[in-house]
Amino acid sequence: MLKINSLFLLLLCLCQFSWSQTSKSALFLGNSYTYVNNLPQLVADIATSKGDTLDHDSNAPGGYTLQGHSTNATSLTKINSRPWDYVVLQEQSQLPSFPPNQVASDVYPYADSLHKKIQANDSCTTSLFYMTWGRKNGDQANCANYAPLCTYAGMQARLRTSYLYMGQKYGEVAPAGAAWKLTRDQNPGIELYQADESHPSLAGSYLVACVFYASMFAKSPVGAYIPAGLNSTDAAILQENARKVVLDSLDNWFMDTAAVAAAFTQVQSNPLEITFSNTSAHAKTWHWDFGDGNTSSSASPVHTYTTDGTYIVQLVAYRGCLSDTARDTLTVSSTGFLEVKENQDFQIFPNPAQNLVTVRLPRQSQNLTLKDLQGREIAVWKAQSREMHLSLSQIPKGIYLLQVTTREGIFTRKLIKI
Repeated sequence: MLKINSLFLLLLCLCQFSWSQTSKSALFLGNSYTYVNNLPQLVADIATSKGDTLDHDSNAPGGYTLQGHSTNATSLTKINSRPWDYVVLQEQSQLPSFPPNQVASDVYPYADSLHKKIQANDSCTTSLFYMTWGRKNGDQANCANYAPLCTYAGMQARLRTSYLYMGQKYGEVAPAGAAWKLTRDQNPGIELYQADESHPSLAGSYLVACVFYASMFAKSPVGAYIPAGLNSTDAAILQENARKVVLDSLDNWFMDTAAVAAAFTQVQSNPLEITFSNTSAHAKTWHWDFGDGNTSSSASPVHTYTTDGTYIVQLVAYRGCLSDTARDTLTVSSTGFLEVKENQDFQIFPNPAQNLVTVRLPRQSQNLTLKDLQGREIAVWKAQSREMHLSLSQIPKGIYLLQVTTREGIFTRKLIKI
């Protein structure tokens, strides 16, 4: 018996591991900031250590620009080689920090060109812009021509602005430069630069790799793989800085990681007429199949069936390339719909209502009964005065019929709970 239980627990653990594992694919298009310390492999090693998988490829000739990649045969072949989850776009380290009018002519058109080529291959691929960092003491070679380049802070601010523009327009941003700045500000003892004050040290590349892992997988890199040559204390700081910058500020980098959840309810509002209420989360477009050959893209449609019967209703909720599906079996019956007999002295307000509704009753009223549109009794109140306040806090959202019994008969008003 002990062996059976142990085996069961082992299988359960393996299943839980497989459920939490995520596989992604990424093509890195950049230059030496990408190939130094083999950044793509560092990201893959971090992912593996966290139970995930990154299938990657790259093209990163030294000094290359987005303009160069936009016509480079190798880059274009790699873009079209498969449906990628991400294509990482890294501009030459100085260009995005130049004056805005120069960036507008020398950078943005090629980001646009590459993004269109990426989308033409697979519309669900995310263009992920690799925000780089300012040089350690600014770009002294170009300082005389543009004052912001004279300091690290000025250069970093320009890089951030340019990459955020591209991310907002075309995809998402992997904020390596922002994590770099946080580390420089709070942990100046960690050397992120090589001796040239431009290229990343091993610590710098590891920080960037942690940023990419958090950006691609929406998970914390804390506790991940540490490469040989990097001490564990510094690595832990870099992991936390990457986590903080990416995961505490997803909106800043145009990352929308919320899962789509399709859901709906329905009520019969007239004979054969069904009112559907869309309760989906994190969705922007919808596709309804009512099970009778008719469809709709409305958020919360009203649909009229032509005959009684049982139908399978399906709602697919979308946000971009993310989707989720909800189904329900619906029985439509024209005979189950209640006849409505009204009395002008019988009033409900507000209507639609939330958790509390006021009811004015006809004279000689006795009981109040709330029913759904199939005639099922939901709640009953004893009429104690001409004006009553009813709590709806325990009543689900939907359309109901509120009936009052008097000596003259039973009168009905439609009540909508929102």
